[in-house]
Amino acid sequence: MSDNYTQFVNKGLGKALAHKLGLPQPVPLRRYTPEQPLVTGPILVLGLPDSSDTQRVCDQLLALTDTHTDVDVRRHSESDGTSWGAIIVVLSDIHSVGDLSAPLRELGAHVRSLNPSGRIVFITRPHADNTPELSAARNGAHGALRSLAKELRRGATANAIAVADEVDVDALPVTSALRFLLSARSAFVDGQIIDVSSATGTEPARWDSPLAGKVAVVTGAAQGIGAAIARTLARDGATVVAVDVPAAGENLARVANDIEGTALQLDITTLDAGKTILEHAVTRHGGLDIVVHNAGITRDKLLANMDEARWDSVLAVNLESQLRINDALLASDSFTESPRIISLASTSGIAGNRGQTNYGASKAGVIAMVAATAPLLAPRGGTINAVAPGFIETAMTAKIPFATREVARRLNSLQQGGQPIDVAETIAFLASPASGGINGRTLRVCGQNVVGA
Repeated sequence: MSDNYTQFVNKGLGKALAHKLGLPQPVPLRRYTPEQPLVTGPILVLGLPDSSDTQRVCDQLLALTDTHTDVDVRRHSESDGTSWGAIIVVLSDIHSVGDLSAPLRELGAHVRSLNPSGRIVFITRPHADNTPELSAARNGAHGALRSLAKELRRGATANAIAVADEVDVDALPVTSALRFLLSARSAFVDGQIIDVSSATGTEPARWDSPLAGKVAVVTGAAQGIGAAIARTLARDGATVVAVDVPAAGENLARVANDIEGTALQLDITTLDAGKTILEHAVTRHGGLDIVVHNAGITRDKLLANMDEARWDSVLAVNLESQLRINDALLASDSFTESPRIISLASTSGIAGNRGQTNYGASKAGVIAMVAATAPLLAPRGGTINAVAPGFIETAMTAKIPFATREVARRLNSLQQGGQPIDVAETIAFLASPASGGINGRTLRVCGQNVVGA
């Protein structure tokens, strides 16, 4: 769906008028294409003086030697007007609130030198279970990060990676998260904190096709976000089973054919849906490694007007089906080799939304289900995570009344709606074998939407 406003304010008269009137001026975001560089300029790494963690992060960046990755990493800022592709602030070894001052003030001196669609990434530690002073300092870093993300313009984003105390800052899952956040794959991820709780993970043979040899199932794959997910996983090397209801069979077959996968027409609310999915994947492709629970519906009404059918259907598709399918996966011997489950949640499940008590309940349930299922997958090297989209440009959001749609588009730090590919890229990151240290988390893909912020 075209965003005519964004096009208007980025050229000629529209650009001048928006500037004069102080109107939002969202810019087209830099999104991933093959063979593009990781970042759009040099990377500046800031931290405490004589910080070993800062040096480790620099070494980690210099080791990114993919075919299309050529990074210029600098420890010290220049006074020659350098424009930065990214700025990384290492705060993993701070000990007090006072330690925040120097690195963040130095960061402030370079924010205006960040290139369009530039990246700021904080490397931090979790704040829980520490002394009051250390907890305050660490959470202070996260508060600064979220506020900074709201100040950036020209498509730039700010995010953090919170690395557990027992995990080194150059561990593989940290590298995976850093690659994602620096790259154009994270275009609509802003103001978020990715928690890395362990060093679990396997480095892919090629970072540009990290899912090579994997078999993935995507539900609700006939159109919209589901089709984008299926295509993105296939692009990254996976063999994809595209699943949707029989009524969507024609579109489903088209998606499956486009990506050289297979189509499975299935109502996921049936009691044996998990068994059917497993049998298809194993019989046709020899196994199953990744399951993406994308299928979902809305049946919006105020609770006072909500009938039983609207309530039950949304909970059945969005939540109960996932629970049953996950039970089948966990009981299967064919889903044991570092498997990945990624569920679609929503910002409505975090902050609620008028007229969506049923939908909000289902998506909040997904978030809790993911957290509770994570320990069950960990012993087999597996993970389960959720992605919570905000306003995404789809056929469903195109039906929202014009004025409401325009307001919804602008209510985030990037001042525009996201694209289905933004959700798909985040799911592909979580599905990567290198992301095994991220488990039981919900990552928002919302441009730092004020809903749930």
